Amino acid sequence: MKYLITGASGMLGRDLQAALAGHTVTALTRENLDVTDLDAVTAAVEGHDVVINAAAYTKVDDAETNEDAAYAVNAVGAKNLAVASSVAGVRLVQVSTDYVFNGSATTPYAENTPLDPISAYGRTKAAGEEFVLAKNAPASYIVRTAWLYGQHGPNFAKTMLRLAETHDTVSVVNDQFGQPTWTSDLAAQIVYLLDADAPAGVYHGTNSGKTTWFDFARAVFVSAGLDPARVLPTDSSAFVRPAPRPAYSVLGHDAWRAAGLEPMRPWEEALTEAAAEGAFRTE
Repeated sequence: MKYLITGASGMLGRDLQAALAGHTVTALTRENLDVTDLDAVTAAVEGHDVVINAAAYTKVDDAETNEDAAYAVNAVGAKNLAVASSVAGVRLVQVSTDYVFNGSATTPYAENTPLDPISAYGRTKAAGEEFVLAKNAPASYIVRTAWLYGQHGPNFAKTMLRLAETHDTVSVVNDQFGQPTWTSDLAAQIVYLLDADAPAGVYHGTNSGKTTWFDFARAVFVSAGLDPARVLPTDSSAFVRPAPRPAYSVLGHDAWRAAGLEPMRPWEEALTEAAAEGAFRTE
């Protein structure tokens, strides 16, 4: 099997390369491949068996005023990869996000919940999903994820520990719910999905359980041997940002069980292992 990873220099892209160690992998960064260029994408896909699209415009707030740029990568880029994969007869994994939902739910979002994004970033990722399913549905997987952290990039956990170095206390919102997800676990789960030759469709790639940003921050402090009492609760009104955030980003995992596969492990277990492996070291 020959794998192509786009967005290979990102936090997930780096962990995907590690998860596929021993396989034949072409890892292309933004500098190596412009996913908005169909001809370039078509040439890149040629000769591979699987494409994993981890390329994304992820600057959520910036996308509010640069939606065209975000759309080019998140929607047109996904469409180009779907078209090229369909022509080449290649399986495609499109990495998506909880931001395709409006965040008003109170129970985990099922995989077939209608999309209703409330931000520019969410709209562009939703469009990418729709393009993939329209252009290469029989051989495509949508893997939605959320609240990512890992060793190879900036993320919430690293930010908390960096703030801890210079602040006696940090204030973190306690009214947004989600699933902290270790990119190493997500990468392994994507490989698991492919190795199992699971049915094409939508899967939710998040660690199990749920928490708030506040409780996640406290857990990160504990993992680093810091006093969790230094993390203080606040609400979203104290951190108004250009892009609205979903208040509830808990994703259901029924598709894994329907395919005879195990969902990802609880977020607490993943966090413990990630901390032990030094995933939160600031770079």
